[in-house]
Formats: sequence, structure tokens, C-alpha cells
Amino acid sequence: MAGGYDVAIIGSGINALVCAALLGKRGKRVLVLERNDQLGGCLRTEALTAPGFLHDVMATTFVLFRVGPANAALGEDLARHGVEFCDTDAPTAVLRPDGSAAILHMDRAKNMAMFEGLAQGDSAGFANAADDIGANADLIFALLGQGLWTRKTATLLAREAWRRGPRNLLAFMGGALGTARGWLESDFQSETARALFAPWVLHCGLGPESAYSAQMARVIAFTLEVAGAPIIKGGAARMVDGLRAIIEENGGYLRTGADVAEIMVTNGAATGVRLSDGEVVKAGKVVASVTPTQLYGRLVAQPSEAAQEATRTYQYGKGNFQLHYALNAPPKWNAPGLENVALVHLTPGLDGVSRAANEAERGQLPAEPTICVGQPTALDPSRAPEGQAILWLQMPEAPRHVKGDAAGKIPVGDGTWTTELREAYANRIEERLAQHIDGFRDTVIARRALSPADLEFMNMNLVGGDPYGGYCGLDQFFAWRPFKGSRNHATEIKNLLHIGASTHPGPGLGAGSGVLASGAIR
Repeated sequence: MAGGYDVAIIGSGINALVCAALLGKRGKRVLVLERNDQLGGCLRTEALTAPGFLHDVMATTFVLFRVGPANAALGEDLARHGVEFCDTDAPTAVLRPDGSAAILHMDRAKNMAMFEGLAQGDSAGFANAADDIGANADLIFALLGQGLWTRKTATLLAREAWRRGPRNLLAFMGGALGTARGWLESDFQSETARALFAPWVLHCGLGPESAYSAQMARVIAFTLEVAGAPIIKGGAARMVDGLRAIIEENGGYLRTGADVAEIMVTNGAATGVRLSDGEVVKAGKVVASVTPTQLYGRLVAQPSEAAQEATRTYQYGKGNFQLHYALNAPPKWNAPGLENVALVHLTPGLDGVSRAANEAERGQLPAEPTICVGQPTALDPSRAPEGQAILWLQMPEAPRHVKGDAAGKIPVGDGTWTTELREAYANRIEERLAQHIDGFRDTVIARRALSPADLEFMNMNLVGGDPYGGYCGLDQFFAWRPFKGSRNHATEIKNLLHIGASTHPGPGLGAGSGVLASGAIR
């Protein structure tokens, strides 16, 4: 039986590491337990394709971290341990099948000129949306980031109701429930302008017809213009190294290969954990950075009937498909100006995003998936040998279990993500990419595809390859995440807290739940 700790944390994703780092700085004796052979959860950097080419295997963009409370609290320590952000002034762009493109910059004047060049009035549509988010930022980002069942949030809402008037506050919230399709079709005349923002709702675990997807798209548009789409110099794993260093210098411990089999409960309170090898670790509090199905289906021996039922009905979202390339030269895009863009979306537009998302939700391989092309070496040349490059591709619309092919061309067998199915789908994606990059296939040194099943194998929190910890629709988000009866990060077991993408404030690299849970531990 290991010696006691103030807090034992299950998992080592960004929420777990930030939670541990903040607790350590407050003098808590913390132990982080990771079942895999490396720390980081979705933060992994590996020579995935060829020696010398460093790929962020899963997550890569740190805009939510940069603008969030974790960076405010830990930024100086992270910088001291070598964590450095890399930027470009062009965070995102869209490229359509006909070669038309639009680039969003971190410059309002450039953006206004770009939108007005697409269609008269589109610049006003963008400015109105971004300025509205800026004007309401205190309320919006509080609801997206701080604990909802708290006196702080109650006070905020009361103050806003007094300032705006109750009816106007309700009107504002009602407006926030609109769909991205409704916003884009109302405020933009150009299909290219609509296509620029439509794919971003997928990165929120939503679709363009989902409730509140308009608000999330507007928030993203505002944030990209203000904060860009930074990555970490040397790879996302450098963030893991930095957080580990903070934890250890404050007396904390981290263990890999430590699979937690059970959370120990005595008289209704968590008292520690038991590892799969039988070792018992005592702890005053336990923090679990896992999915609800792991927590109540594997780690808690006797969950209540209510927890079992809520877990049974918990929904996971679409899977994710990734494709990584090592290139002997930076890509030569046919459309000018894309060479320095952090994230380029290849899509027909709003209808194309909607169609591909719907196909994936119905278990079909999308005929024309939305392709998000990350260009890490445009921001951080150290990721590849001099003069060479990598690409990081993410397809946010992939079925967890394949029922068919929307294009009717790829045999899907029994629906399992086999090597053959994975590579056939990767070929479909590559064919589209190659149409927009001059001589692309001649520059490819190696490629590596990762199916939803591959991603889940790497990280069991990615159920069916869902990188968002569960469906992010309104009925399973905000105050209702993960369960309708959830209250912040507390659970039905005293001294057991639940964090991670499956909890408020949801997925992404902002580490919001780690920050909130650390503040709840006294």
C-alpha cells in the first residue's frame, strides 16, 4: 500500500496535468496515474512518418489554452520550462473545389477588405458578429469557462439581468441558440465566406444545423482574429514536459503504466485507488479525467441506479480520422497565399459540411469529407529537416462504425476499421488534396493514416474515435454535461471529482475542467 497523497489524479491529459500543476503550486501532494506508457493523453508528438519529422499525433492547436485561465496561472512557469508558442498572422482559410479561397488574418482591416471583395455587405456581417462577441465577452466566456452551479455565475447572471433587463437577457440567450446555417445564410452573401466558418462548428463537436452552433462559430471567428491558431514549438509534447516539470518541482509525482482498476470507496467517500496489479494508493481526494462510461462502468464498483442509467444513455459523437504526411518540400498550393496559413479547410461549402456531417452520423464514409489541413512547419520549421515539411490532416466527420460508403465505391465489410478500409479512405482524401497542391505526390516521403479505431486504441477516452468526450449537442452540454443532474465536477461519491472533455466546459485544449476542479479542492 503506497503512502497517502492529498490528491490522486487518474489520467494525464491536459486537464489532469493542469489540475495537478495548480494543486502542486498550492502545496498539495499530488500523484498522477497514467495507464499508457507515456503522459499527455491527446498531447503526443512522435516521428510518426519518417525520422526527423515530428507530428502532433492528435491535438495540435492551442488557441483555447493561450486565451484561458490555465495559461494565465501557469504561463510564466511554462515559459521557464521551455514552452513556446509559434504563430502565423493567417490562422485559417477555406479552399473550395473550384480553387476559390478566403484567408482570415489577425488584422481587422485585411479581413474587412477580404470579405467585401467576396460580396458586398459580407464585411459588415463579419464585423457585427465579431464585435458582438467582444461586447459580450465577459458573459459569454464566463458561461463557457467557469463553473455554472456556483455563486459566482449566479451573481453574474443577476448582474446581467439587472443591467440588461430580464427580458433582454433572455433574448440574448435565445439568440445564442441559433444555428450556424441560419447565421451564415443571413449575414453572408458569398458562399466562400460561409464556407470559411462552416467547418469550424465541427471542431466544437457540432454540425451547422445544431443549436447554438452559430454562437460557437462567432466565438471562434472572434478568437481566431484576436489570438490566432498557435502551436507549441517542438510539438505538443513540449507542453506535457512543461507541465510535468511544474508538478515535479512542487513535490508531485507522475507514473506511467499505472492502470487504475478501481476507485476505493469507504462510507460513500473516495479514499484512494487500486491499480490493476493490486497496489492500493491512499488519497484524500480522487480526480478522474475519464469518460462517464469509464468512470461508472469500470472504476466505480457500485454506482447508483441513477448513474448507471445516465451512463447508459450518454451519447458519443462522430469519430475522427487523421492523416499525416512527411514532405520533401513545403506544399505549393495552387491558390495563392495559403502557404503560411495554420489551418486550411477543404470543403465545397456550408452544404458540403452539412452533407458530410450527416453522412458520418448515419454511419457512412462521407463522399466528400471536410478536410482540415494543418501546416505545422509553416509556424515551426523545427518539426522537419531543413527545407522539408509536414502536414497534419484531420477529418472531423468519420463514422465510429462504418455502415456503408456514401460514394458507393469503398467496400466496408462488416464495418470494422480495418487497415484496408482505413487506407482506402485515406486515398480518397489524398486524391482531393493533390488536386490543390502542385506536384503533391512527388513530394510525399511517407504518410500515416489513423482511423477512429486507431485513435481509440491510443487513448481509451476517445470512444469510437470521438475526440470530444461525447456528443456536444445542447442537451448534453453546459449545465447538462455529462448528465442532466450533474453539478459542476462533483459526483455522487464524496471526494471524487470528474474532469476531462466529457465534463463542463467540454473539449479542447483550454484545460477548463482541470482549472475548475483544482479550485474546488481545498
